[in-house]
Amino acid sequence: MSSFSEDDAFEAAANIPLSQRAMMAARPTPYLEGLNPAQREAVETLDGPVLMLAGAGTGKTKALTCRIAHLMTTGRARPNEILAVTFTNKAAREMKLRVASLLGEAVEGMPWLGTFHSICVKLLRRHAELVELKTNFTILDTDDQIRLLKQLLSVANIDDKRWPARMLAGIIDQWKNRAWTPAQVPTGDASAFDGKGVDLYYQYQMRLRELNAVDFGDLLLHMVTIFQTHPDVLAQYQRWFRYILVDEYQDTNVAQYLWLRLLAGGHKNICCVGDDDQSIYGWRGAEVGNILRFEKDFPGAKIVRLEQNYRSTPHILAAASGVISGNKGRLGKELWTEVEHGEKVRLIGHWDGEEEARWIGEEIEASQRGTRGQSPKSLEDMAILVRASHQMRAFEDRFLTIGLPYRVIGGPRFYERLEIRDAMAYFRLAVSLDDDLAFERIVNTPKRGLGDKAVQTIQRTARSNGVSLVEGARLVCEAKLLGGKGLKELSYLVDSLLRWNAQVRAEADTHVELAEMILDESGYTGMWQNDITPEAPGRLENLKELVKALENFDNLQGFLEHVALIMDNESEDSEEKVSIMTLHAAKGLEFPVVFLPGWEDGLFPSQRSMDESGLKGLEEERRLAYVGITRAEEICTISFAANRRVYGQWQSQLPSRFIDELPEAHVEVMTPPGLYGGGYGAAGMSASASPSIRTAQDSQIFERASKADVYNSPGWRRMQSRAQGVRGMAQPVEARGIIINATAVSSFTVGDRVFHQKFGYGEVMEIEGDKLDIEFDKAGAKKVVSKFVVSADSANDVPF
Repeated sequence: MSSFSEDDAFEAAANIPLSQRAMMAARPTPYLEGLNPAQREAVETLDGPVLMLAGAGTGKTKALTCRIAHLMTTGRARPNEILAVTFTNKAAREMKLRVASLLGEAVEGMPWLGTFHSICVKLLRRHAELVELKTNFTILDTDDQIRLLKQLLSVANIDDKRWPARMLAGIIDQWKNRAWTPAQVPTGDASAFDGKGVDLYYQYQMRLRELNAVDFGDLLLHMVTIFQTHPDVLAQYQRWFRYILVDEYQDTNVAQYLWLRLLAGGHKNICCVGDDDQSIYGWRGAEVGNILRFEKDFPGAKIVRLEQNYRSTPHILAAASGVISGNKGRLGKELWTEVEHGEKVRLIGHWDGEEEARWIGEEIEASQRGTRGQSPKSLEDMAILVRASHQMRAFEDRFLTIGLPYRVIGGPRFYERLEIRDAMAYFRLAVSLDDDLAFERIVNTPKRGLGDKAVQTIQRTARSNGVSLVEGARLVCEAKLLGGKGLKELSYLVDSLLRWNAQVRAEADTHVELAEMILDESGYTGMWQNDITPEAPGRLENLKELVKALENFDNLQGFLEHVALIMDNESEDSEEKVSIMTLHAAKGLEFPVVFLPGWEDGLFPSQRSMDESGLKGLEEERRLAYVGITRAEEICTISFAANRRVYGQWQSQLPSRFIDELPEAHVEVMTPPGLYGGGYGAAGMSASASPSIRTAQDSQIFERASKADVYNSPGWRRMQSRAQGVRGMAQPVEARGIIINATAVSSFTVGDRVFHQKFGYGEVMEIEGDKLDIEFDKAGAKKVVSKFVVSADSANDVPF
């Protein structure tokens, strides 16, 4: 087992008697005075497992940081005995700053406060040899991972177009998230990727070891493997980490869960903070079951519910609670606030997505001017949260037209730019000469007269000698297997790489100076200086910014780890802008004014999510709705459209089933002139209303709408043509199966060919009353009420 340089310090801290620890607690605890009763209980319950079930906006970060401060202030633990895990480096930095503020001094010696990945990097570098790696291993980014998998697919003669490397990467990532090594993949999952997934996974792991590299999934997988196979290593960390704190526990995957359980098996002093109602990352491996079974995993655990909300108004909280109460898989809590005022959640319908974007743009401008009876709002105070990124187009087009400043959160990132990736490849090779993927990226960048045959010669030489590509290139030069300019340029590159690597190891120059030297001596900076394209100046500025960023790190390796682990895109633009982002990206954020467009079945909740995961997928979609509503502090507006252009095609939309779950008393249905928006859900119509009442309300809406002449979209014309038809506005209710006449006799028979506006052509397979089971040619099997389909022969006569 590899040893720590700080072993003695850890052991000394771990063996301090409790009596001596008590004497260390000499500082006052003023931070406790600002806590509510539930928060204080969570902070002061230090022994044994604790689950802090923290609702949205209930001050969980405050409680978590106060708990860390309390552990140190009372002498229960020294800083290096506390393991505090977060999901983002931003959250880790904020936590450390808050603890320092609470203690009134800088927090020194907290090496184990960080993300899962950053902490596991530290641990794995100390024990790399236990999984056949060197301590200077490279962390591959997604691009390099895909390139490596493509090489493996090529060797295996697998068609990358039919079986894409990106698909294989996703499968392997899922397996690693579940802490499965190639030998542990269950039989039921081994059939993935045409039955070849497990074998390719094994080859991929072997190749990573040869490259002295890991991907993100390996950081946790390797540490779980080490803990499971080396109990002495595990016991050492169990003794050293006296207290474990975990933020956003509901977002943990299986590998993270196992890692935490193994470490908590010693003192069992683990405090997990999370909200089962905000578990929205199942698509990337998060398991909401981890938080739901906390009491089972840790018998005798204390559950502390944080329910007092400090962010939103009572109406917003009630609306969010009404929606989330539809989920069965939850521990349950009820958010409340001492605030006694606020607007109801606003609900409005639009004819199409473009009209929705126009209206929201006008509302933003009105809020900015303060013409809605409210004080003027800054653009920074407003956000549009969409379910799918394709929804952003309508808003971007509209805002560009009216000159409304906006930003898209989650756009292209600095470290994903071409010139930055190339420069990083040079830096990676300077740190580790075994990084073959980095070598392949830069061997002919800038151009060195090395064609495909020359690169193949290097690869063949490296493989036959069992060495890295850099060493293979050195052997090629030594044997003069190339000629002309290529040999001279390759020889210079190899000599440069060896020299830079020696400088890194000897720390002969500062890493900033070395980075500048690498870019200059490699000819990479000169390549862009001689480039006459319009993009070249910007690329040179980016390279300057990259070198400047190195000043914030102690060495080149630390910087490379930072870039590999964090890809934050932080803008320094001081102009006020409206934020547009997906609901997933909005988690953890808050805005005074929030718009939630596109609440339509199939879009939200996502049809794909429901098709792939059934009830589990629907419940995660509902949690996403809860997250969206609770991002709003003062004003929350939910909107939907009757028609939406999806990937260039117009589609009729049904209002989201989540709208039916909004409590009527807390929702204001808005129906400006020329718009429909009432008559949906509990907010606009009693759920117990009879079909005739519903139809009457729908007819009134259409009567008003048919007199308007300001809309001219295909969806608008389609609905006008249906104003007096059977496919009226009661469709959303009937389509959900609420009104199905089991005694009705359908005009169709089994085997008939029919046409549905959304699903296209299909064949009737079964009939139950007026409900048809139809096998659609492109959409698959669906259950449809007979009045929503027509005979295939008459489809062209219907005014769709």
